[in-house]
Amino acid sequence: MDEARFLSLALANETNRAILDLLPELDLPDAWLVSGSLFQAVWNGLTGRAPDYGIKDYDVFYFDPDTSWDAEDRAIACAHALFAPRGIEVELRNQARVHLWYPEKFGMPYPQLTCACDGIDRFLAPACMVGVQAAGGGLRTYAPFGFGDIETMTIRPNPVANFNADRLAEKAARWKEKWPELTIVESGQAALRRS
Repeated sequence: MDEARFLSLALANETNRAILDLLPELDLPDAWLVSGSLFQAVWNGLTGRAPDYGIKDYDVFYFDPDTSWDAEDRAIACAHALFAPRGIEVELRNQARVHLWYPEKFGMPYPQLTCACDGIDRFLAPACMVGVQAAGGGLRTYAPFGFGDIETMTIRPNPVANFNADRLAEKAARWKEKWPELTIVESGQAALRRS
């Protein structure tokens, strides 16, 4: 799967398109629509399901050096004001401050990140590691391991960082219920290289 095919399937979900059209209005630094709403829309296209089938919410990452809760709370409120009237549930997270709350919430250390894409790199599986950014009147994608696992509907552990077998198993089980075509690869199996 190439980038054009990925975008075609991901943007068949009208909510993804709406978010990317509206996101620049928030003027958030380094903002990306990420993960589930993208790869799951592609899975839906590949399996003949409705473009928004099974999508729980829409995640947006951004990177603001102001790591105060107040700054992120203001951004969340602005996003809610922009998207909620359109019936869109967006979960907005400043990747500059994840290291401040992650260890307490998940019981694992989390490094201080330098950009929003560092957060994408830490998703549990390569199929999840994807983002789309509205930039310069067009779209830019970030997929450090490419689109292969998305196309083949394969869930395998992130080979680089953030591996938590329990969290991956929990998410993979939920996804397998919605998309029984998925292949779940255990941690000791097939390795993957960055593209």
